Amino acid sequence: MPPRSPAAPDILQGTLDMLVLSALQAGAMHGWGISQRLAQLSDDVLLVNQGSLYPALYRLEAEGWIESEWGTSENNRRAKFYSLTRAGAKRLGEETASWHRMAHAIGRVLQPV
Repeated sequence: MPPRSPAAPDILQGTLDMLVLSALQAGAMHGWGISQRLAQLSDDVLLVNQGSLYPALYRLEAEGWIESEWGTSENNRRAKFYSLTRAGAKRLGEETASWHRMAHAIGRVLQPV
C-alpha cells in the first residue's frame, strides 16, 4: 500500500457525486460504508469526511439519482441506506464518460513537448 498522504486532496463536488454513485453500484450502503468503500478502493487516497459526504448524499437524493431507506447496520444500529436509482446509473455513465474525456485531455496537455 502506498504511503498515506498527510492531507487527502480536496474532491470537487461533481467528482464526489460521481464517486458516490460509483460506490453504490455495489449495492445499498449507509454513509459510513460509502466513505469506507471509497477509501478502500483508492488505497486510502480518497478520504471523504462526513461534512462533505452527507450534503452530497442529500443532493443526489434530491436529484433522484439515489434513494434511501432506514435499516439496521452491521453493528445493530439504525442507519439510512442509500441505493442507486436507474436515473443515477444513467447519470453515472454520463459523468464517467465526461471525466474520462477530461482526464485524457489533461494528460495530453501534461505530456512533455
